[in-house]
Amino acid sequence: MPESVNKLAKMEHPAAPDAPLDATDIRLLDQLQQDAALTNDALAARAHTSPATCLRRVKRLVERGIIERRVAILAPAKVGTLLTAIVEVTLDRQGNERLDAFEKRAVDEPAVQQCHRVSPGPDFVLTVLVADMPAYHALVQRLFTEDANVRNVKTYFSVHRAKFDTRVPLPAR
Repeated sequence: MPESVNKLAKMEHPAAPDAPLDATDIRLLDQLQQDAALTNDALAARAHTSPATCLRRVKRLVERGIIERRVAILAPAKVGTLLTAIVEVTLDRQGNERLDAFEKRAVDEPAVQQCHRVSPGPDFVLTVLVADMPAYHALVQRLFTEDANVRNVKTYFSVHRAKFDTRVPLPAR
């Protein structure tokens, strides 16, 4: 099939692996971001589609990597995690191997909830959840002090969480 015809077929067929998201996909994603525990029947009803279509579409969204995972979001204070810190980390040497090595250590650390390489400014911004200040101090020792390539760490402690959301803005359809 000529490439131009193949591209057109992918654009018109919503089941194509790299097809753009259509209105049904957007409705499904919106509902799943609100409550990933919905049954397939309930999700289909809210997204105005049939249960079979819903199941097939969600499976495809997972296979395409658009839905990375489905999780329960916990209230940190109700399970004992009370201290949130936003940490700026600047490395001494920023070669790709050094950046990758620090990023891997940060990602592997359970207390690190988010890890972003940023520019300009520090090399990384981390969001960290720990039980208390001694737990934060232990994290500092493991993640920053023992790494000879960490030049500077600047930490901001959250005194009040006014908003927390995991929703990704979706295109209007």
